[in-house]
Amino acid sequence: MEPAIETTGLVKSFGDARAVDGVDLQVARGSVYGVLGPNGAGKTTTIRMLATLLRPDGGSARVLGYDVVTEADAVRERISLTGQLASVDEELTGHENLVLLARLLGYKGKRAGGRAEELLTAFGLTEAAGRLVKHYSGGMRRRLDIAASIVVTPELMFLDEPTTGLDPRSRNQVWDIVRALVAQGTTVLLCTQYLDEADQLADRIAVIDHGRVIAEGTPGQLKASVGQNTLHVRLVEPGHRAEARRLLARGLDAPVQLEGDPAALSVSVADAERAAEALAELGREGVPVAGFSLGQPSLDEVFLALTGHAPTEEEIAA
Repeated sequence: MEPAIETTGLVKSFGDARAVDGVDLQVARGSVYGVLGPNGAGKTTTIRMLATLLRPDGGSARVLGYDVVTEADAVRERISLTGQLASVDEELTGHENLVLLARLLGYKGKRAGGRAEELLTAFGLTEAAGRLVKHYSGGMRRRLDIAASIVVTPELMFLDEPTTGLDPRSRNQVWDIVRALVAQGTTVLLCTQYLDEADQLADRIAVIDHGRVIAEGTPGQLKASVGQNTLHVRLVEPGHRAEARRLLARGLDAPVQLEGDPAALSVSVADAERAAEALAELGREGVPVAGFSLGQPSLDEVFLALTGHAPTEEEIAA
């Protein structure tokens, strides 16, 4: 079957800056394809070219079998794009937003209202249907925004940072929506900086940095590419973390990463016996351990190995 997306040597420049520098992608139909990368890597620019919002400067791209330059109208008829900011009207109710879009997209009379009701029910927004969108929570706005994107169910959906700023419960709700769409046959291109989101949803992942694809594969393949297991350690007292970092770095002869949890650290290890000895050394030196695990690296560690740094809080929030 022809891929949902196929690009060859895709290029886009802004002045002297080359935002996308020869991107090759192939996305299977009916899958979730994740695109990861730090801020400024070229992710959003790539999506905007594929969605026909920007014209490529070089290379070629086909979406659902249509060229994004010469057959842009055919592409637009078959896709939807949910960007980083909600596109619904805050001065209308949730119901009014969906009815308006349904009418614009060809639904007549009662059918427009019926489609709006279907989506409000499916997205858990029935009770809020009559409220102005400006009074919605961030999670409710995001769900309404995605609902607006599928008034006419697209063959391909671009999701650009769909859960940025949402609380864990709202993020899980959006994830469930994405899974349901894919189960019904929609292909999803997911651009995200939340590595756990890509791990949860994506069948394959492309890591983009400085406008180029620097790695591509399934989450498992990317994790295996790092080549080593990772020891995760959580201390009883956060105040011992500096000492634990020093001891682990000495015992394992490897750089130790500080995790978001102030009591947690992680380090790549090639030898399980050395990891056990390093843990024992922590105990002997009076650094109590609350828990530890040794296993395949996370996507965070893959990202660090590929790009040279972990995603920062500023990048995740951007």
